[in-house]
Amino acid sequence: MSTKRNTGSIIGGAILIVFGILALLGQLFRHFDFWGIFWPFILIGIGVMFFIGMFLGGKSVAGLAIPGAIISVIGLQMFLQNLTGYWETWSYGWTVILFSVGLGIFIMGAYNGNTQTRASGLKVMKIGAILFVIFGAFFELIFSAGGVRQLFFPAALILLGLYLVVTRSGLLPRRNKESFDQPQIPPQNPPQQ
Repeated sequence: MSTKRNTGSIIGGAILIVFGILALLGQLFRHFDFWGIFWPFILIGIGVMFFIGMFLGGKSVAGLAIPGAIISVIGLQMFLQNLTGYWETWSYGWTVILFSVGLGIFIMGAYNGNTQTRASGLKVMKIGAILFVIFGAFFELIFSAGGVRQLFFPAALILLGLYLVVTRSGLLPRRNKESFDQPQIPPQNPPQQ
């Protein structure tokens, strides 16, 4: 029990040190708004705490990877939006939350060594990424005023279309599901008589 108390004190102390450093930098460099730019790191830190809890708790609490991924990714998204000032991306940014759920499921499966959970996580991540491209293209191309964003989403739509055409048309050799789960054994030649 004392190790849990020590771990909590160390984590709490580290958080206080980070806040103290940010407050000190904010006082020393008044022209630079540290709190205004770096506040999303509080969310990222909370998400990281879930991962720390997962590693300290063992495989029985691997599910903590899901809220950890969601909160960390939202914090990262808010940091990027805060840097750019482009908060309109929330019109399609919700798809990043779906992607982060898949990421959490994938991490949980990787931590537990469960290939089915990892595969499920990858499927949810793919759905989130596809929806991000589709909704992002829709909102950026219709409601945006230009710049690099006008080039990114059409290119992303082309790449998504190419991916779907190539993977679904049979241009690539398909592997059946069993080939991933079982090792490949080369065929044996029968003895010559």
